[in-house]
Amino acid sequence: MSPEKRSSVMSRIRGRDTKPEKAIEMILRDLGLRFEAHCRDLPGRPDFVLRSSRIAIFIDGDFWHGWRFPVWRLKLSEKWEKKIESNRLRDARNHRKLRQQGWKVLRIWEHQIEQDPGACATRIRLTFAAGLREATSPANLASSPRKRLQQLDPLR
Repeated sequence: MSPEKRSSVMSRIRGRDTKPEKAIEMILRDLGLRFEAHCRDLPGRPDFVLRSSRIAIFIDGDFWHGWRFPVWRLKLSEKWEKKIESNRLRDARNHRKLRQQGWKVLRIWEHQIEQDPGACATRIRLTFAAGLREATSPANLASSPRKRLQQLDPLR
């Protein structure tokens, strides 16, 4: 493939509203969860954010984020190998920053959504439920009823 043709093909790849993202958005809506998409104020700009339970969800494409990268990295040109490796390092750095800020981070791979969207929904539901249990534990609740409501639903 010529460099011009490759450039043309690659320019059509979207960074948001992809099929995997749309599938997860449907799951979040079906679960009745309130979410924000592509939040610029958080490290890595998570694809979906559940602020009330401090959950950041990333939908990672198998190629761009290097699913099983060591297995196929040698098949790439040096340029693409460096690009994917830098993506993986950036992802790890953002994951670490979010965890340090108290966020739970869910990474859902493209192939996981395609193979078993129900399992992805279960992971989201369980992570959300764990966040609710944590937020409502006696040690984490403030003293006044108003503050408790704000902790449980900061958009109130």
